[in-house]
Amino acid sequence: MLELEELLAIFNEEKTLTMDKEAVSTCNYYSQEAQKITCEINCKYHDLDEIRELFSELIGEEVSDDFRLFPPFTTDFGKNIHIGKNVFLNSGCRFQDEGGIYIGDNVLIGHNAVFATLNHEENPQRRGNLIPAPIRIGDGVWIGSNVTILPGVTVGRNAIIAAGAVVTKDVDENTVVAGVPARYLRDIKMD
Repeated sequence: MLELEELLAIFNEEKTLTMDKEAVSTCNYYSQEAQKITCEINCKYHDLDEIRELFSELIGEEVSDDFRLFPPFTTDFGKNIHIGKNVFLNSGCRFQDEGGIYIGDNVLIGHNAVFATLNHEENPQRRGNLIPAPIRIGDGVWIGSNVTILPGVTVGRNAIIAAGAVVTKDVDENTVVAGVPARYLRDIKMD
C-alpha cells in the first residue's frame, strides 16, 4: 500500500495514477476511512461543534470555529480538502477531492454541489487510471445549488456560480456565470 504522503504527492503534482493492485488497495483504504467518518456525520444528529470535529478528522486538518456544514456530505477520499474561514456547505454536497479542493474564506456552497477533481484516460485499456486536477475556489465566492465544478477549474474571488451550472473552465473574479456549460453573464455590481 502507498503511504498517504506518496499518494498526495502524485495527486498534487497532477500525475496520472495507474490503478495497479497497490493503488487500488490504497484508494480503497482511504475511501473506506472517508465513508466511516461521513457515515458518522450523516447518520445521526451532531451539533455544529461535533460536525467541525468530525470534518477536521475527515480532512486531516482543523477547520475554523465558523465552519458550517449541513449534512449529508459525501467524499470519496477526504484527505485533499482544504477549507478557509467562514465557509458554509449546504446539504447534499459531494466532493471527489483526490486532485485537491481548495476553498477560500467566506465561501457559500449551495445544496447538492458536486466538485469533481478526477478524470480518466480515454484509452479503454487504461480507462481506470486517475488523472487529477485541483479545484480552487477564491474568497467570497457563492456557489448555487446543483452546481457541478469539473477538474482543474479555478473560480476567482467574489464570483457567483448560478444554480444548476456546470463549470468547465476558469471563472473570473467579480463575475456571474450560469448555464451548461457555464458562461459569463455579467460583472458583479460593487458599491
